[in-house]
Amino acid sequence: MNASPVVVVGAGPIGLAAAAHLLERGLTPLVLEAGDTAGAAVAQWHHVRLFSPWSELVDPAAERLLKATGWQSPDAAGYPTGTEWADQYLRPLAAALGDRVRFGARVVGVARRGRDLVVDAGRDSEPLTVHVTTAGGEERITARAVIDASGTWAAPNPLGGDGLLAAGEHDAAGRIDYRIPNLDDDAARDRYAGKRIAIAGSGHSALTALVALAGLADEHPGTEIVWLLRRGTPGDVFGGGEADQLPARGALGLRAKAAAEAGHVRTATGFRTSAVHREPDGRVTLESFDGHRLEPVDEVIVLTGFRPDLSWLSEVRLDLDPVLQAPRALAQLIDPNVHSCGTVYPHGVTELAQPEPGVYLAGMKSYGRAPTFLAMTGYEQVRSVAAALAGDTEASQRVELTLPETGVCGGSGVFDEPDGQASDAGCCGPSGPVEVSLLTRPTVGSSSS
Repeated sequence: MNASPVVVVGAGPIGLAAAAHLLERGLTPLVLEAGDTAGAAVAQWHHVRLFSPWSELVDPAAERLLKATGWQSPDAAGYPTGTEWADQYLRPLAAALGDRVRFGARVVGVARRGRDLVVDAGRDSEPLTVHVTTAGGEERITARAVIDASGTWAAPNPLGGDGLLAAGEHDAAGRIDYRIPNLDDDAARDRYAGKRIAIAGSGHSALTALVALAGLADEHPGTEIVWLLRRGTPGDVFGGGEADQLPARGALGLRAKAAAEAGHVRTATGFRTSAVHREPDGRVTLESFDGHRLEPVDEVIVLTGFRPDLSWLSEVRLDLDPVLQAPRALAQLIDPNVHSCGTVYPHGVTELAQPEPGVYLAGMKSYGRAPTFLAMTGYEQVRSVAAALAGDTEASQRVELTLPETGVCGGSGVFDEPDGQASDAGCCGPSGPVEVSLLTRPTVGSSSS
């Protein structure tokens, strides 16, 4: 069993970092990636610039592995786009790992060998079996442990205010997108220029889209933006501004606030979508649960967060928070319903361990439905897990990360009072919580998103 590899699911930044740490510890990693390249999910938001500078986006073990190949690190103070992160870091890292990374390998199940979820006997002694589909068919891989770093990108939240598809949402799919538009692309510009667009969401991705589309409205005056907020008031949705210790993120909030104040954006607060109605002219009308209908819009951009896909983990024993779908011990540290101020404590194997021996959720997947995540947090997670798997308990419990603080507080309306007013609990100063997005652009050029 000990000769078996540690299977890492996902060749994104956290999965590849996990492999680098495992390799450095003398363990055998095997990274299984469903896509055809490292950072396949990152490539889908290639046009978006990250909040964090390069100095916070390169894992230490990964950097040591890359340096041995002659890799030159990018300018530490620079802020890469998704394309730059993938081209200059993730793909070289996958190449350095060599045949320890397999592409086109989709994990469809994990189980204890010969035992389903109900069987107790042998769960501490039998290895894990990872079920994989490839172009060549099905495979079974025996694993010493499994680190699920597959992320949540493939499972965006729907438009419906109850967490389910709104009535008519599926039928109106041609008018709805669930990603930040790339306005460098001519087809995307043509899709949105001169149109009335509804944006649903209050996080950093929504702010990024607001800023980008406001810039488009400057060039095409007929462009209208309707911002749908489930919370009763905009409150502190624009974030910490100059108090934010991630300056690029604070700048984004200030830009979004300026766009709203300049009249480019009309806000519909307390709007929780229940239905999408198709109009005879092809446009759609959104209806809220209280029966209120907006004027018809040409396009809808849904940026309401993501959720984990747990379907292929159904035969291993997980202890997940019933609200966030994150590891229970971690959920209390990141729950936006209770965290308004303070910092997210750096965490590792203790918070990530599951009742199923050798199974760990890491990276964005470990945050479940919590809305925000920092790459450095994921790097610390997998460093700790790798140390534990190597038997180095002291290192696995040691904290090797200091997180930036921020004035950003609250989530998607979780601090609303019953009367629709924002609670004071959702407002704090420079020492606010660590609520950060991996995917939000700090600066927007004249033709970017």
